[in-house]
Amino acid sequence: MSTQLLPIDQMVPGANLAAYTATVSSIPILSAERERELAEELYYHENVEAARQLVMSHLRFVVHIARSYSGYGLAEADLIQEGNVGLMKAVKRFNPEKGVRLVSFAVHWIKAEMHEYILRNWRIVKIATTKAQRKLFFNLRSSKKALTWLSPEEAEAVANDLGVDVREVNTMEARMSSYDVAFDAPADSDDDWYAPQYYLEDHRQDPAEQVASSDWQEDSEARLHMALEQLDERSRNILSQRWLNDNKATLHDLAAEYGVSAERIRQLEQNAMKKIRHAMGELTA
Repeated sequence: MSTQLLPIDQMVPGANLAAYTATVSSIPILSAERERELAEELYYHENVEAARQLVMSHLRFVVHIARSYSGYGLAEADLIQEGNVGLMKAVKRFNPEKGVRLVSFAVHWIKAEMHEYILRNWRIVKIATTKAQRKLFFNLRSSKKALTWLSPEEAEAVANDLGVDVREVNTMEARMSSYDVAFDAPADSDDDWYAPQYYLEDHRQDPAEQVASSDWQEDSEARLHMALEQLDERSRNILSQRWLNDNKATLHDLAAEYGVSAERIRQLEQNAMKKIRHAMGELTA
């Protein structure tokens, strides 16, 4: 007996979870003989219809497993969809010659997908990255009898049961007890000072000030060059050598170059500076 194709809104848990649950619960469970026949059709002949029937008849078990993870604050429909992915992976890999029922084989794959989804979405920052940390996370969640912190004796007992150091238990409990904080304060929040954006701000690196400073620097240099162009060649050379060159010349150096006194060079420099200030003032106005 093959399972019938059902309306899409009854086969997608996110559309209507109650209707989906009722639909998958109404799909008959396969007998051991029928399950083996379908599994052999898929394993030896790659029969897609056999794979569909195997998946459909086991969807109820995914719902049952998903409900055991309801304490993680994640949508049950999302957990079911992840578990369905694990079920399909299990069906694809199921070998009927091993002598076990598909449901026993598929439990590992279903839970693995749900575990991965929980770890990806339970916190913004990953709470467990290694295989040992993942095992500790899920076992610790089930080992805690209350929402309070573990006592030293309880932490020691959990560590002994799981075969890990008690410090790892305490570290994981601290991670699990933490919570995410948004960088920006909510629009309707009166507690703005809690948001990291208010105490992580670095005014030294304000982008607006950096852009304004860069624009001012470029504008000042452009006006200076325009003002220099209005000077005669000698005055322009004196200012360049006295103020703009890396190796600045002395009054006596320039006096020797032009064959005049150092005092005359100083007067030319002062007059050139006045003309520069006047020209830049006119350019700014």
